[in-house]
Amino acid sequence: PIDSTQALKMAEVAPQGTCVKDVPAAAFIQAYAAHLKREGKIAIPQWVDIVKTAPHKELAPVDEDWFYVRCASIARKLYVRPNIGVGGLAKIYGSKANRGTRREHYKKASAGIIRYMLKQLEAIDILEQVPEGGKAKGRRVSSSGQQALDRIAGAVRDAAEEAGEDDADGSDSDSSSSSSSSVILLVLVL
Repeated sequence: PIDSTQALKMAEVAPQGTCVKDVPAAAFIQAYAAHLKREGKIAIPQWVDIVKTAPHKELAPVDEDWFYVRCASIARKLYVRPNIGVGGLAKIYGSKANRGTRREHYKKASAGIIRYMLKQLEAIDILEQVPEGGKAKGRRVSSSGQQALDRIAGAVRDAAEEAGEDDADGSDSDSSSSSSSSVILLVLVL
């Protein structure tokens, strides 16, 4: 039999799996967006540079990679909270509409863009539709998609730990830029 001190030592030494919930959301989304862009499996529509993300927005997003970032964000949302449909995601990504001198009102995001992104993530087997017949509707992360997302989360966690060790050894004052660059480099290695 194993006593409690041996069990604690084994728990400290044993590697633990990392899931998406274990890493900061911003770091994961940035790393997964870079991964999606590098893979090139998602078909980018022609209208990506002129479309608005919601009817109450005035302009298209300024970031050139906004499509990959939103896809990564949707994948993370469905990982953390499965069984969300297009309407639920439109509510999540909606915001207040500036109506000039009148009161602001909440407006949903564009459901067509979200639907297109969901279909693209389904095509690369990250998401799947929830089977009909039960209470739940919408989409969820597939088992192969969960493995892929957890692998990226593990890379983000490893990069953050390496950046933490580098900061402790050296006198790097700008830790946020060094950790984000190491996350991107580590993801590019995958």
